Amino acid sequence: MAASVDLSRVTFIVLREMRKPILAIIIVYSLSIAGMIIMPGPVVNGETQYLSIFHAFYFMTYTATTTGFGEIPFPFSNAQRSWAIVCLYISVITWFYAIGSIIRLIQNPYLAKALAEHEFSNKVGRISGDFIIICGFGDTGSVLARGLSDARLTAVVIDSNEERIKALKLRDYKVPMPGLFADASVPKHLIEAGIRRADCKAIVSVTSSEETNLKISALARILNPNIEVITKSKVEIWEETLATIGGKVHIIDPFKTYAQLLASSIEQRYFYSFNNWLIGDKSTELKQPLCPPRDGLWIICGFGRMGQEIKRALNKQGLKTAIIDPQPISPDEDNVEKFVLGLTTARTLKLAGIEHAVGIVTGTDDDGQNVSILLNARLINPHIFTVVRQNSHENAAAFQAAKADMIMQPSLVAARRIMLLLKAPLLKPFFKYFVVNQDRAHEMNDVISWVQESVGDKVPLVTSFHVTQNNAKALTDILENDSVQLGDLLKDPRDRTRSLDLVVLVVEPEGESLKVLPGSHYSVKINDQLLLCGTDFSYRLFRATVNNEYKLYHVRTGLRQPRSYFMQWYVRKMGREGEGL
Repeated sequence: MAASVDLSRVTFIVLREMRKPILAIIIVYSLSIAGMIIMPGPVVNGETQYLSIFHAFYFMTYTATTTGFGEIPFPFSNAQRSWAIVCLYISVITWFYAIGSIIRLIQNPYLAKALAEHEFSNKVGRISGDFIIICGFGDTGSVLARGLSDARLTAVVIDSNEERIKALKLRDYKVPMPGLFADASVPKHLIEAGIRRADCKAIVSVTSSEETNLKISALARILNPNIEVITKSKVEIWEETLATIGGKVHIIDPFKTYAQLLASSIEQRYFYSFNNWLIGDKSTELKQPLCPPRDGLWIICGFGRMGQEIKRALNKQGLKTAIIDPQPISPDEDNVEKFVLGLTTARTLKLAGIEHAVGIVTGTDDDGQNVSILLNARLINPHIFTVVRQNSHENAAAFQAAKADMIMQPSLVAARRIMLLLKAPLLKPFFKYFVVNQDRAHEMNDVISWVQESVGDKVPLVTSFHVTQNNAKALTDILENDSVQLGDLLKDPRDRTRSLDLVVLVVEPEGESLKVLPGSHYSVKINDQLLLCGTDFSYRLFRATVNNEYKLYHVRTGLRQPRSYFMQWYVRKMGREGEGL
């Protein structure tokens, strides 16, 4: 539907711009041909010759295009030659006018936009599997698109910045990633992106405008009530509004997310490293856990949204906080050990108690200022734990050289959170299982060792798997009449004595409570949701097992099931079905 509408727009623009040039060419050619027919030719045998309609049209065709094949079918008279001269000059001028109109048409921005939308609609229509719509291709959208590509998940991108869409087309993604330069808050563009299709699983709104994100989320809920909506918001009032639009809505606040991550890292010393390792951060080393101080004073430089969320998280952990900010804070702000009014300098840091502080958070919206604060803090207190905010992805090299203990990049935090929601939504309850109870620290260490032993030095694959007929045909066929243990599915189909490099972290049975770290004796059920962690190759072997009745039979029994009709008949006849055949 959208593609046909865009094609109609293209046709309309072409006809509107070329109407006058086409009419001019038709009129000039008609008059020229009529004149050539009327003009008397040479006298042959006492009879004046005239051109036929066909010969006049043929002559004007090659003459007007300045080809020139001579005078045919007979030499012209002076009258005909005079008229031919007039027609030649008029037709050349007319063609110049038409060519100029064609050039203006090609340069017409409305035609280029209509053609781009038509091409975009065709590309979206060619997507055969599930896909996701990303509105906004800034830092967050770019990181998210790369993550989805690595996970073999197709996405459709809409952005109001033309340069970003041009950059998108130059990326070497592993899956199709069609992009459109347009305003994603316009319903027509969301429809062109395929929001009404059944295989459109989610829409992600990560534009730089809070109002635009809210509008896109509301439009998405109207256009497709069943779609999953994920939107980025840093303002509490917008979060309250988004939470009321109904349906399945995830609100991503990078500051709140990071504050929770910091608090969890304080509670569980391996949490931060394990979290970053699971999401594919190659610089993370599990053997060197990050240990933010659990006791003492923390200084927060910049009391914007990030500073406020960090303060709440630290206060919940029973930690003291001091604040440095050029704006006065609310008198109702509690649990503030000390407040220093002004910019963060060496003097204000000392007034806040930097000499005895255990941690510092630099959370301003200026990268240069954040790095400067970090250097000053370390100069005064070399052993202080540092958390620094990186606003722009382009400044990554400077922040890596600064070697802060924790770097908070809002766009990266949001992209990773969204990626996990789309790819592994069960990871949140998995981490919650450990964080809510500090007595499970040893259990988390065992899980880390277990997972690391399975994955090794490879980049871990974390994904959800839904046990359905479409995803696991052979397995669901067996589960209708029999039971299958989880441990059998994790055996290598090539050699069942070996296990796949794959671990099941969480199982969510339909209508039942979550089961964290299910054992190998767990009986898999239809519609179970599994959270898997392992290598990409082992995951492919796992999918091959649950979709192939012969592989599944082998990992369960250790026997080889005959495949050909003859061998199946022979085994049944001999009464030795499955015995090593």
